[in-house]
Amino acid sequence: MLKIIISFTVFTFGTLMASNAVDLEVACYENNATACYMHALPMVTGENAKVQDIREEGMSYMRKACIFGDNRGCDKMGDNYYKNASYHAAIPYLEKSCARGVKFGCEAMGTIYRDGHDVRQDDVKSREFYEKACDLKSGDACYNVAIIYRGGFGVEKSRVKEKEFYKKGCDAGLKAGCDRFVELDNEDKGIETGIWATIKSWFK
Repeated sequence: MLKIIISFTVFTFGTLMASNAVDLEVACYENNATACYMHALPMVTGENAKVQDIREEGMSYMRKACIFGDNRGCDKMGDNYYKNASYHAAIPYLEKSCARGVKFGCEAMGTIYRDGHDVRQDDVKSREFYEKACDLKSGDACYNVAIIYRGGFGVEKSRVKEKEFYKKGCDAGLKAGCDRFVELDNEDKGIETGIWATIKSWFK
């Protein structure tokens, strides 16, 4: 008797799962943006994302979610195109994501303009997008802005600005930002660092 009850419970749960997926798909075809997003999500994440046919089907629903007004679908579209190096297709989505305060969108746009992916290379635009991502606590973006000021790419070289953005990267949790900030700060204070400082300490 117990075995029968367990089997019935499992069957009911499986039926509910299948029914839920069908309901979401039907609601999506009725222009329900959230339903499109929720139906697509399992197909574009986890192991399913590694299967091209499943991922492509999922992205078709993500596109509908975006068109019907769910910004999460738009964000996923930009992320997908960017990771597949389809930069021209990714840019409109990424720009809108960044404007809404999505960190990845700003980071990606900074890299696109830095490296000239399907756009004219532009250090100024690259810095602007990286700075937005830095403000959203992207340590890598802050570090990239520091490098821009170090090299004078589209701006005047500025050690002060360089240090400022290394510090911001550090505050965002990037160890490389912390290390570089400390190194420059010690130099400014006349404190020797690095291998020569270590060697000299052996003879004190």
